[in-house]
Amino acid sequence: MAYKVETVGLLSPGDMGHSVGQTLRENGLRVITCLQGRSERTRGLAAEAGIEDVPTYGALVQEADLILSILVPAQAGNAAHRVAEAISETGVKVVYADCNAIAPQTVRAIGEEIVSAGGQFVDASIIGGPPRGGSSPRVYVSGPDTRPFEALGRYGLHVIPIGAEIGLASAIKMCYAGWTKGSTALLTEILTAAKVLGVFDALQQEYERSQSALIRRMQGLPAMPIKSRRFVGEMEEIAKTFGHVGLTPNIHSGAADMYRLVGSTHLADRTPEDTSPLPSLEETLAALADALPRSGGDEGSS
Repeated sequence: MAYKVETVGLLSPGDMGHSVGQTLRENGLRVITCLQGRSERTRGLAAEAGIEDVPTYGALVQEADLILSILVPAQAGNAAHRVAEAISETGVKVVYADCNAIAPQTVRAIGEEIVSAGGQFVDASIIGGPPRGGSSPRVYVSGPDTRPFEALGRYGLHVIPIGAEIGLASAIKMCYAGWTKGSTALLTEILTAAKVLGVFDALQQEYERSQSALIRRMQGLPAMPIKSRRFVGEMEEIAKTFGHVGLTPNIHSGAADMYRLVGSTHLADRTPEDTSPLPSLEETLAALADALPRSGGDEGSS
């Protein structure tokens, strides 16, 4: 017998969340959220997607069959804590799915809090861009009972069960993003250094000769700063993941530093709704070079 889902609660209707919510709503589900303390931009995205606002977290857990947490990594714990409090206060056994880019040990701690409060928990992770035009990112799910989330496969999402252990879905996200976003941070750092050192044109010509795939990646870098502030926490969670299994956390701690630098510039102030032309690669690298701390002395001085 298929698991029945009629109302999905969403925290929060941001860049990814509102697209997921809109897809579920357009495919026949009621989608609700609680916008307490959320920005005007988030409120606008929720309205645009047709997501209903309920007044309290208590109302959210009482009306939803399944709650999806889709936030920046740093907010995942706080959102789960507020929902756990609402579950304890209402006595409702709602299903809570954490879909954030967080370490397996982080998601296990969140799951324990939700279950201790009386709820059910699903570990989930999203790989790919926001759903649009009938396409969906892959949503990996794991846990003792993933049927509530698997039911969303009938409403426009591509859901992939990966096992019965909490942490598996988050682990695949950490490993996947460790390459995709980690290598983007490394490429950004290399090109910024080349710009500062005066060899960017020569390096670009060498890449054209011997690393043509990098040229295509380079052309996409001007779009990255829009997401750079969100990527900081994700890189820190990846560093935590790898450190936990005995690998060095330093590679992705460095990637977090690189995204932190990008996020400190005006480039990161742009929103996805801005349809004006992106800066060029050269303009992007110039802004990053300008944001670098200046050396206190000349190179090679003793």
